[in-house]
Amino acid sequence: MKKLLLPILLAAATVAAVAPGATAQTTCPAAPTTVVATNITSDTRWTKDNIYLLQGYVYVRSGATLTIDPGTIIKGDKAVTPGGTLVVEQGAKIIADGTAAQPIVFTSNQPAGSRNRGDWGGIVICGRAPINQPGTPSVEGVPGAVFGGNQPADNSGILRYVRIEYPGIALATNNEINGLTLAGVGSGTTIDYVQVYASGDDSFEWFGGTVNAKHLVAVSATDDDFDTDFGYTGKVQYAVTVRTPNAADVSGSTAFESDNDSQGSSLTPITAPVFSNVSAFLQNPSATANFTRAIHLRRNTQLSLFNSVLTGWPVGLTLEGSGAQGNATAGSLVLKNNVLAGMSTNFQAAGTGTTTYDVAGFWNTAANSNTTYAAISALNLYADNFNATNSNGTASGTPSFELPAASPLVSGAAYTDAKLADSFFDKTPTFRGAFGATNWAAGWTNFNPQITCYNRAGLTLANKPASSEQLQGLSVAPNPTAGEALLSFELKTGTVAAVRITDALGRQVATIEAGRLGAGLQQVALPASLKNGVYVATVTTNEASQTVRFVVAQ
Repeated sequence: MKKLLLPILLAAATVAAVAPGATAQTTCPAAPTTVVATNITSDTRWTKDNIYLLQGYVYVRSGATLTIDPGTIIKGDKAVTPGGTLVVEQGAKIIADGTAAQPIVFTSNQPAGSRNRGDWGGIVICGRAPINQPGTPSVEGVPGAVFGGNQPADNSGILRYVRIEYPGIALATNNEINGLTLAGVGSGTTIDYVQVYASGDDSFEWFGGTVNAKHLVAVSATDDDFDTDFGYTGKVQYAVTVRTPNAADVSGSTAFESDNDSQGSSLTPITAPVFSNVSAFLQNPSATANFTRAIHLRRNTQLSLFNSVLTGWPVGLTLEGSGAQGNATAGSLVLKNNVLAGMSTNFQAAGTGTTTYDVAGFWNTAANSNTTYAAISALNLYADNFNATNSNGTASGTPSFELPAASPLVSGAAYTDAKLADSFFDKTPTFRGAFGATNWAAGWTNFNPQITCYNRAGLTLANKPASSEQLQGLSVAPNPTAGEALLSFELKTGTVAAVRITDALGRQVATIEAGRLGAGLQQVALPASLKNGVYVATVTTNEASQTVRFVVAQ
């Protein structure tokens, strides 16, 4: 991203600096909530004019459907073990069908500035799709939540445009609740546009099942981002993870961890999910953090990964054990058209008696068309792609994930492998990773939820309707401009502000780090180097976001 530190002429009026957490507190008075502490046994609707507080385990019982309207806020009560956990049983459904303009938010009930990983449990969905474990086992960490069966097309409902913030509780070793747990969930279920932010365990974990998913966002997890086990055979396209460099789990944190089961057995169905177009971003991990490898494939898994990019882990790809290594050699575990960049060590073979396997040879086979780069900078990505907490001027701090034209990731994808033949996969993108010219994460995600007020019913985006009360009179002069112009606006209160410039196609061309501004008239010099065309300038503060169009005609 081109960062422009340009002259800013501030009005004489100034205000004292206020910490983000304190700002959120003073402008976010407490609001009444509806406590949900009992199980849901009949069809129930939660509406956006209420805020709901989960206490303890709340089960949606078989035969019941929980419908959650767009824009609804649901909080987990940290004080009641396990912090509020929503469990959708076999035979039950959840219809949480939000929109980009009104996402549904599950979050911590702690005040802004004091939220943390593991403030509440998370969402657990149990289905009747096939798993490779005998009988119907219970989900770890969730008493009585059985899963698995013989219905691959089982339908547990819809999660679409949903955020899950500060979930994930490690109750004990191998007894953990993830951000979103999908246990034996069938392909009749819709999972699309779901963000998990700051999970105390994994962001997403699949225990068997056949459910497919698109547009997944995993941010600042403690453990793994995408964990697959117990015979999961679904498909995932377009997923991104952004890691915090000093936050990882003692068990070793990965982007991908995959097992057939804990014993590495040959029980069927074999774990064989297919992922395509994934971006996994880690940069400069702390030496004391427990990051291990970007991709950890072990215990007889047959996971396959295509058209993806992963950066910055100590190890890029680990193939562990004779099962996973044999599957790679046999072609049932496939890695094609992927990129590793900035790994301390690109490849590793692991497992007793299997440390001599040629992982590099497997990766570098010409037919696989994989690529490695010594440095992340070779990808020419925007710097904020690597920041799990963002206040960069975009709505809710969402990074500029769209690819710069000069990035080598804009091309190189392929969809000719038989594992991608299913109609589920979009086969037109040429880009590798989760994003091309369009940032599908913009507008509905939140990369700075620590300061977001969740006490106003129905307001789940940073762009609040009251923005005009703080930010007024946005204009560009002269307009059209021959290349030099001033962006002017008035702030009713002092705040931190940033300016983002995008072209007519929505591609970001510059940002201006305005920093903390006092109340009053503000004037910001726009870049004089812009080429002829139509542009949009967006001014964003912690409370407001407004845009203005301008034309460059030289």
